[in-house]
Amino acid sequence: MINFTKMEGLGNDYVYIDCTHRTEQEISNISHLAKDISNRHFGVGSDGIILICNSNAADFKMIMFNQDGSQAEMCGNGIRCVGKFVYDKKLTKKENITIETLAGIKEIKLSVEDSKVRLVTVNMGKPILKPEDIPVKLDGNEKNNLVTIKAIDREFKFTCVSMGNPHAVTIIDNLDEFDINKYGSILENDKHFPKKSNIEFIEIINNNTIKMRVWERGAGETLACGTGACAVVVACTLNNYIQPNDEITVKLLGGNLNIKWDDFVYMKGTATTVFEGSYYD
Repeated sequence: MINFTKMEGLGNDYVYIDCTHRTEQEISNISHLAKDISNRHFGVGSDGIILICNSNAADFKMIMFNQDGSQAEMCGNGIRCVGKFVYDKKLTKKENITIETLAGIKEIKLSVEDSKVRLVTVNMGKPILKPEDIPVKLDGNEKNNLVTIKAIDREFKFTCVSMGNPHAVTIIDNLDEFDINKYGSILENDKHFPKKSNIEFIEIINNNTIKMRVWERGAGETLACGTGACAVVVACTLNNYIQPNDEITVKLLGGNLNIKWDDFVYMKGTATTVFEGSYYD
């Protein structure tokens, strides 16, 4: 039996398991558990699972697996919920917390009202722009982190960015009508992306507002992606669609995130506890 908490950040939902009183090794076959518990018909239902563990390098450590059983480096919406979890569960009294992830140690700031976390701001670190570090494989006629990919009957031009995990950002006209299911999986698994990629489809509304839909690596279309929203702001800044250092509203299917790139990328948004329970594996 595994006790869990279901949480969501803008509809990007995960099953959270407190491992601070045991090691993650005590949970057998985490990859298999992620697939089973994430199943929306036969399990709890989620985009994946996140284990909250002790850390020798930070206040806590998060270990994340997608719903297909693959391990991910980092999740922006997920880490906000980790911050809320450890504070609301009284695992810490600190309102400034460090979280160890596979993408490095992230700093988060909690906005607390009536002893509950209402908003979380995350220092997501500096974007990674070197192609080999994202990673993205460039063809001979491609430069920097820009790639052109043909999928089925359409050509897409991507700006590639890593926020600790790989992202590819492309502009789409009339985003609401775009058939993301037709192209998402093909693009995620394209040969340009050695570790696959999260795919962000965006529509620029104005200088301070961007609409975004996301096909997440290992999960399909989700309602939100925090690292993806950060990658979008970086990509749009690099291409001069928005100004550096401005706070940008990224409108996702699950709600809005506020993103600012000022050397480091900062993300601010909500985190919500949905329910708690016990899972019999």
